Amino acid sequence: MLRIDNLSKRFGDHLVFQGLTHSFPPGCAALCEEDSTGKSSLLGIIAGVIAPDGGDVWIDGHSMIHAPREAKARLAYVPDNCLAFPAQTGRGLLEQVALEKNAALDDAVLDLAHELGLEPHLDKRFEQMSTGTRRKVFLTAAALGDPAVVIADGPSNGLDAGAREVLAELFKSWSRDRVVLFASHDPELVQACGASVIEVAALR
Repeated sequence: MLRIDNLSKRFGDHLVFQGLTHSFPPGCAALCEEDSTGKSSLLGIIAGVIAPDGGDVWIDGHSMIHAPREAKARLAYVPDNCLAFPAQTGRGLLEQVALEKNAALDDAVLDLAHELGLEPHLDKRFEQMSTGTRRKVFLTAAALGDPAVVIADGPSNGLDAGAREVLAELFKSWSRDRVVLFASHDPELVQACGASVIEVAALR
């Protein structure tokens, strides 16, 4: 469902990683290393928001290099920075993602928003929301379109205890038939969702 093939990335003279090749089966996996190991760069490349210097990513059989539209249609991404569009409302983002994925903003998605305690905030602009509320919007958007691969960078950052429990159950549910790959310094989340722990350098 997710395959990375000979990925490399450098920023200036700094080589972040090289030759990363790995196939991820359905399940939940966590990158829990310290900072500066390339976790966010790797997740951004898989999500198609950072260009690799070499190699390719395959999402559900679609190449991110040669068929990015098809690949991204099978992918959900929760970035570390959820304030890319400050003036957009939470509901606006959900409607935008639903349109892009030709998916319905149905009861299941709205029920998830309710479980996360998001309903009172959906019509606020992102610049008016707390960090945790912004992340809840992106986590809710990740449920749209039945993605084969879910990528999340710091998914529990800023979440209250109730939302963290919902997130762990969500990841456990998704990982039954899709790939959930996330970066986190939250050992409780890793344990609660039964994630296997991997290192960037080991993906060879």
